[in-house]
Amino acid sequence: MTIEIHKPELEALIKERMKSGEFQNVEEVLLQALKSSPIGERTAPHKPKKNLAEFLLESPLRGSGLKLERQKDYPRPLDL
Repeated sequence: MTIEIHKPELEALIKERMKSGEFQNVEEVLLQALKSSPIGERTAPHKPKKNLAEFLLESPLRGSGLKLERQKDYPRPLDL
């Protein structure tokens, strides 16, 4: 199998790893990179963020009869 690298920064990273002596050849660099990256981690779809209305509608407390009304506060009296 032939693999072509088109990004110079990727080639530089591979060469840097090989110069460090940690890896003997390109295959070892690729093997280590692939083993350290779990399969489903990068390809898992992200859940879209919900807005407040959706969050409240899906709440387990929906329909529980809780009254979440804000208590009316009046301004404190001022001496003029």
